[in-house]
Formats: sequence, structure tokens, C-alpha cells
Amino acid sequence: MACVALWISLHDWDIEKSMAALTSTTIEETSDDNMEPAEELPEDTETPEKKDSEEPEKEGTGTENVPDATVYPTGDTLPEEPTVIDGVLLANKQHPLPASYEPGEDPEARTAFETMRTDALKEGIDLVAFSTYRGFARQKELYTGYVARDGQEAADRYSARPGFSEHQTGLAFDIGEAGQEQHWASASFGDTEGGKWLRNHAHQYGFILRYPEGAESITGYMHESWHFRYVGKEIAEEIHEKEITLEEYLQLH
Repeated sequence: MACVALWISLHDWDIEKSMAALTSTTIEETSDDNMEPAEELPEDTETPEKKDSEEPEKEGTGTENVPDATVYPTGDTLPEEPTVIDGVLLANKQHPLPASYEPGEDPEARTAFETMRTDALKEGIDLVAFSTYRGFARQKELYTGYVARDGQEAADRYSARPGFSEHQTGLAFDIGEAGQEQHWASASFGDTEGGKWLRNHAHQYGFILRYPEGAESITGYMHESWHFRYVGKEIAEEIHEKEITLEEYLQLH
């Protein structure tokens, strides 16, 4: 961790700048909205205000017809309320979030991660949550940079448009292993000891591998070995046991 701190200090203690300097991978190695662009972008100019916990959320029916999960809906209108299906907050290419939805990092998810990290340390694995909550403004900045670099068609396979990012829910955790920074936000993380440990144990703490390999047509995004979503132990264990995605659990596919 001392090495990590030294590296970050060389980049003005900015984790996003440090990650951009540490990782230089191809589109085939990175996906969704979890990794900073290789070219540095301006820092956020807005500080999101925490969402009122009393704000009502829209209950979904779970019967939406989704012919192609990889395609965004036409138009750019975002909903006034987030979609919640059977008590599960959903964010994907068919179910965006309001631009004003700013819950911050979920405290329950953070507590679960810290418990998981403590248990992994007992086996010599030091897990690091290097990216969690990301607001609408920051996602817009990142996505614009990706499109400028790779084109919209390519960017849409591995980066969420603003309002469609699961990181905006505060429940998504990009996880790496200390001392293995070269594998952060890379498909190769899945082959590390930390990646293997998470694949076998994350569900015991309420986390699921959000974008499994071979499920892009269901989740809408390329495989990500490092992107985990907190859904609670009961749901996570069922998803893990059945080897399904969140969309399949919610019967959207």
C-alpha cells in the first residue's frame, strides 16, 4: 500500500489521474464506465449534493420488453425517478437514472466491502475499491472523452452514457488488489489471486460480478472482471448459485 500511496502522491493525490497513468489497455481489455481515459481529462467542476433519502423511487414491473440490451433507447430524455424492481435499484442501457440522482456511496455496501476485505486479508489478499460512486457530471466528462478518443460505437460497448452508469447508484465497486495495480480495470484481473478470490467469495458479502463473460447481450456491456455490484447477501447468493445476471434475476431476459 506504501507503493500505491507514493504513486498517487506523484499525481497530486488524485486517484483518477493515478489510475490513468497506471493503466493503458485496449478496448478488448476494458469495458463499461469503470476506467479513466488514457488521455487526462479536466477535473470535475461540480460537487453533487447528496440525494434526499426520502425521495420516492419508481417501482418497476420487471416485464419490460428489451429486444437488445446493448442498444440505448432513442432520444436523450432521462426519467424523473430511478427504476426499482422487486426492491432492487436498476441501472442499465434501458433503465437510466435521473441526472439529479446523487446518493453518494452506499454505506451498507461500503461496510460489506470492508468486511470482505478483512476476510480476504486473512488469506494474504489486500482488496482495494479504487472506484465506487461517480456522479452524473463526472460520468458525462468521462464518456465524452472516450467518444473523442475511440468513437461513439466503440465507447458504447465499454462506457455508460451519463445517466446510465451503474456507478451513479453508489452500489458499484471497481475492485483491484494492492500490489497488482497493473491489473486494475483490466480483464487480466480475473486471473489474479484477488480476482479468483472475489469470483468465489464476493456473493457471501452481498456482491455480484455485474458483467460476466459472455453476457454482453443481456447486461449490455463487455465482460468486466473487476466491476462488482452490491445487491445484498440473499440476492447475491441466488445469482451466484444459478450463474445468472442481475437482469435474469429480475426476469428482464
